[in-house]
Amino acid sequence: MRLENIEILNFKNIGNTKLDFSPGVNCLLGMNGMGKSNLLDAIHLLSMARSMSSLPDSSLLKHGEELMLVKGSFATDAGGSDTISCGLAKGKRKSLKRNGKEYQKLSEHIGRYPVVISTPEDSRIVSGSGEERRKLMDMVISQADARYISALIRYNKALENRNKMLRAGVKDSILYESIEKTMTETAAVIHEARKEWVAAITPIVEEIYQRISGGREKTGLNYKSSLNSATMQEVLDSHREKDHILGFTSAGVHRDDLETSLDGYSLRALGSQGQLKSFAVALRLAIYRYLREKKGMVPLLLLDDIFDKLDSSRVENIMREVSREGDFGQIFITDTNRKHLDDILSGIEGPKILINVEEGEFEVI
Repeated sequence: MRLENIEILNFKNIGNTKLDFSPGVNCLLGMNGMGKSNLLDAIHLLSMARSMSSLPDSSLLKHGEELMLVKGSFATDAGGSDTISCGLAKGKRKSLKRNGKEYQKLSEHIGRYPVVISTPEDSRIVSGSGEERRKLMDMVISQADARYISALIRYNKALENRNKMLRAGVKDSILYESIEKTMTETAAVIHEARKEWVAAITPIVEEIYQRISGGREKTGLNYKSSLNSATMQEVLDSHREKDHILGFTSAGVHRDDLETSLDGYSLRALGSQGQLKSFAVALRLAIYRYLREKKGMVPLLLLDDIFDKLDSSRVENIMREVSREGDFGQIFITDTNRKHLDDILSGIEGPKILINVEEGEFEVI
């Protein structure tokens, strides 16, 4: 799968642009704040029906404008072509269309055009709260498993209803029964999928991190969940009194987490900035391989400023990694350093382009 072209109108700082992309490597060169990351975000919007940031949709509109539109053509691995468009008018809900037909549920779009993105904020996957790591698991597994995203939506809705009842002081066990049945059924699906994902991704992360670090360090991932040793119903029963006091559901798969380690020690507690960044890049590249194998199709790979906070040897190893022949399909890379991008392009035999970005304007150079 690849993105053949994109049309953008009033998306963040991008006023009006049309671009044709290389099926291989697309490098975006420009200073910070020029619009490189915004282009990647527009691509992410077409693939995932949402911005890569957690900001509300209203923030996607260019300042002072009333309407935003992002449209792109995807060439599928089966030889076909799909047109995806995402529009937003000020004060209205977002509209997503595939080949001119609007989706009734945005969740139906997830996984059709898989994407993996690495951003400067990725170190938060390690250093941030458990919510960051749960979001990561949900985003990746949802692209690979439609059953997972359905279970996740149902679980979150039931969780919201249970929390409302707890806040209202409801104690009638019969009223909780139906909600908790849904939570128990869907939590089992979510837990099993996350457990399988961690088991599959861990050795791939270890392999890639070894190459990035020059074989100096060994990483580890551990899945923490209350469902590792109990069913969701047992968890709810054991925390029932506590939940009534707190006014919310204090345990369950919505509190799952990932522990990351380096040579047996906590990466979160002891890792340097370079180690956190290296791990985050290795994890994203491992996710790419996981989705490619799981989906049987080649995802888009978006690498936003991945060389920041890394020493020269790690930069060189990452450049070698993303230049590995046959490992990746269509790649989009942003950087402020022309040498980094020239070095990547010089190591690639296939199709490639370099695009200069300035004040939301794009020029192929």
